Amino acid sequence: MKKFKIFAFLLLSGLIVQAQQPLSLTDAIAKALENNYDILLAKGDQQVAEIKNNWGAAGRYPYINLSASDNNSYVIQESDNNISNRFSGGTSLSWTIFDGFSVKISKARLDELENISKNNTATMVEGTIQSIILAYYDVLLQKEKLVTYEEVMNLSNDRYEREKQRKEYGSAVTYEVLQAQNAYLEDRASYLLQEVAYKNSRRNLGYLMAEKENTDYHLSEKFEAVLEEYLLADLLTQMLENNKSLQTQFINLRLLDNQIASSKSAYSPYLDFNGGVTGTTTRMKTVEQDASWSKNATLYGNFTLGWNLFSGGNRKRAVQIAEIDRELGDVQLADIQHNLSNRLANLFEFYEVRKELLVLAKENLEAARLNMQISREKFESGAINSFNYRDVQQIYLNAAQGELQAIYYFIDAQTSLLRLAGVIVQQYD
Repeated sequence: MKKFKIFAFLLLSGLIVQAQQPLSLTDAIAKALENNYDILLAKGDQQVAEIKNNWGAAGRYPYINLSASDNNSYVIQESDNNISNRFSGGTSLSWTIFDGFSVKISKARLDELENISKNNTATMVEGTIQSIILAYYDVLLQKEKLVTYEEVMNLSNDRYEREKQRKEYGSAVTYEVLQAQNAYLEDRASYLLQEVAYKNSRRNLGYLMAEKENTDYHLSEKFEAVLEEYLLADLLTQMLENNKSLQTQFINLRLLDNQIASSKSAYSPYLDFNGGVTGTTTRMKTVEQDASWSKNATLYGNFTLGWNLFSGGNRKRAVQIAEIDRELGDVQLADIQHNLSNRLANLFEFYEVRKELLVLAKENLEAARLNMQISREKFESGAINSFNYRDVQQIYLNAAQGELQAIYYFIDAQTSLLRLAGVIVQQYD
């Protein structure tokens, strides 16, 4: 029995250690980049694009076919019946030697399609990193809020117990006890709701990391805002170089150039080659004669040169449409650049405001905490009534929640700014 207790204690200790496995922000990002469902789908699409991108799909190589046949017949006629068996086999080769550089153009198009797939994966990585950062700090936010609610709930409980004792000694009436009880129950309800919000935030983080087991991680990062100074001009330069939306549009422009080249290649002649070899073995047998065999082989090679001189203006219209699409692509690029520049300026200004609001929230909390301490002493000494004390409690709770929310909003603004500038991956690499 004693050994069983020792074993149970060791097992429980191991479970506690496992349940408290530390998880840094970097670890959370690494887990998400390895297991996140959206990233796995994006990587799968990228692998498909890489497989499709080869010279064979572009049409550089010839097609080679093998064939074999066995034909048998039995001819019934008045003079003499006969049986014939024909065995044949061969191989053929077809190759487009020249088609207006369409092979090179097609390969360039496949290269750009692969680049788009890679860029989509990179975009998904950026989005996942941002989501993990916000989800990670949301867990810390909800945990800190839970601590604040618990602190206020304990203060309300102390007040409630004190009022009950005062009533026993005749220094408090039922009304005051009920007021204290209502305040405690209200704070208790808020605490329970916040506990649910905290658990939900942990589950959300686990989902983003694709954690199928409900591991109780201990988040090792501190819930604090790290103030950084940025220059809008530097962020703008980084955005123009690294933003994935811009990079995708540049790839689209190259694809539009490729479409123009493809449309113009239709004016060029084409040269095809078809060649091969066939062999035939024939067996002939009649009633009066023994079977006879014959064999023959045929080699052939043919070149075909063609040139479409007129197609009803279809080629000209195709080129015109491709050139118009290219001009529209430039307009879209200008629109994206302008839009991103505006968004960057707005986010940068919002980030600067968040820094100021964070300072104000900290000052407000310090004042509310000091006011709470003084008011508690006054309430215990009877200098203020329960209503005044409850108001001070609410002010402190709102200030504490406001300071926590200000930290999270600052992290949100900073993360959004870094992602728009295209440097969030480098920041958390």
